[in-house]
Amino acid sequence: MASFTSNAQVNLSDYKYVVVPKRFSGFNEENQHRTSTLIKHLFSKKGFVTVYSDYLPEDLSDNRCLALYADLINDSSMFSTKTILVLKDCKRKEVMQSQEGRSKKKDYEAAFSEAINNAFNSFKGLDYSYKPKMEEEPITVSFKNDVKTLEDKPMEKSTQNDSMITQIATKEVQYYKDNRPVPSDYKKAGEIESKTEEQIATKEEQSFKSNEPLASDYKKGEPDLKKSTSIKSITGVLYAQEIQNGFQLVDSTPKIQLKIYKSAMPNVYLAMADDKDGLVYTSDGKWFFEYYNDGAIVVEELDIKF
Repeated sequence: MASFTSNAQVNLSDYKYVVVPKRFSGFNEENQHRTSTLIKHLFSKKGFVTVYSDYLPEDLSDNRCLALYADLINDSSMFSTKTILVLKDCKRKEVMQSQEGRSKKKDYEAAFSEAINNAFNSFKGLDYSYKPKMEEEPITVSFKNDVKTLEDKPMEKSTQNDSMITQIATKEVQYYKDNRPVPSDYKKAGEIESKTEEQIATKEEQSFKSNEPLASDYKKGEPDLKKSTSIKSITGVLYAQEIQNGFQLVDSTPKIQLKIYKSAMPNVYLAMADDKDGLVYTSDGKWFFEYYNDGAIVVEELDIKF
């Protein structure tokens, strides 16, 4: 039977995020025994938007109280692994504490995985769906009694073949004077009269040369699926863990499926798997893994969570 302690006045649905540190206070290394990866994965499955503490979204950076902050209490002994999950608010006030999860497995990674999953059972029966505490009211801007003019005089009648244009300058309509010189019929002595071609420049009829580049059939960053074959895909969600010069992509086991390294091009990574090397890149909001297999190009779509 799962049990936990909580602040009765707290509603988890008031919080948009859960922030997971890459190194918990009771551990010596980042993601030691895959604790951070596993806890981030479990809260994500529960429906929370879960992020690492060193990579916060813009709205969370502006308002830290949008999130709950996860902590892992390590009360392990020589003979058993014991863990407790704690959630705190932005004021470091404890909101919820799980039951104690235990494991007697000798392998550290397996033991912490079992203990953390047992502790997380406390959260499985809770309903969660993010609901903002306050809806932002629409901003209404009124320009009443705020009409000004550049000149306190009535509209002037146009003269000199309508070359002088006068308009009213308010927030609704603005006026200006067209001070462009009026064409003259004066000709210099000896000047040969030539016919001047008048350009028509109205909304209905204009003449100009278009310098717009011609359309190309080349499509940047889009895989040519007609030239590729389909081989088994990496299924399920892959979670990106930061490593030197790139990321490692792990599944929910968690097992490393791919390691990707930054290249000279944005959003293009050099990819290395157990039995194949290639490129990982993004196109139209999706991620793809492209590599050669028996001389044919293979393109696999990936579901990556950063």
